[in-house]
Amino acid sequence: MIKKTLTLCLSIITLFLPTLACSSVDLVKVVKAERKMYLIDEGKIIKEYRIALGGSPKGHKVQEGDHKTPEGRYILDYKKEDSAFHRAMHISYPNTADKAKAKELGVDPGGFIMVHGNNPKNKYLQVDWTEGCIAITDDEMDEFMDLVQVGTPIEIMWTESDQQN
Repeated sequence: MIKKTLTLCLSIITLFLPTLACSSVDLVKVVKAERKMYLIDEGKIIKEYRIALGGSPKGHKVQEGDHKTPEGRYILDYKKEDSAFHRAMHISYPNTADKAKAKELGVDPGGFIMVHGNNPKNKYLQVDWTEGCIAITDDEMDEFMDLVQVGTPIEIMWTESDQQN
């Protein structure tokens, strides 16, 4: 009797477990014009987040303080558990091309661009409040950190048609 009850309970729990628990994210895609971030596994979107960006979101980040979110393909290269914005994962901006462009222009390319939570809490309600980072809610950031591994590529573009191949 107990064995049947346990089996039934486990079966019911398994039915309601999110499919995300079994998924591994192999790409994070950000479409800035849509204010969306997608977690992708083998070409399929497994999770979608509404995002806030830098205060001047259109166009590629060129220099520190321009409030732009970079565009291109980068790597999520480390996690930061003690972020002022709850938790965070670092984006590998600037890359070699970004540094070369900044040098050509005689500017500092900036850096320390992250996907992070939304501390202080009321900031998330405002669109595009970051200094160039990508913000989601704290609960979403907890989920993101569980699903996305260090080393996962991130593609950031203005529109879907801007996708780099």
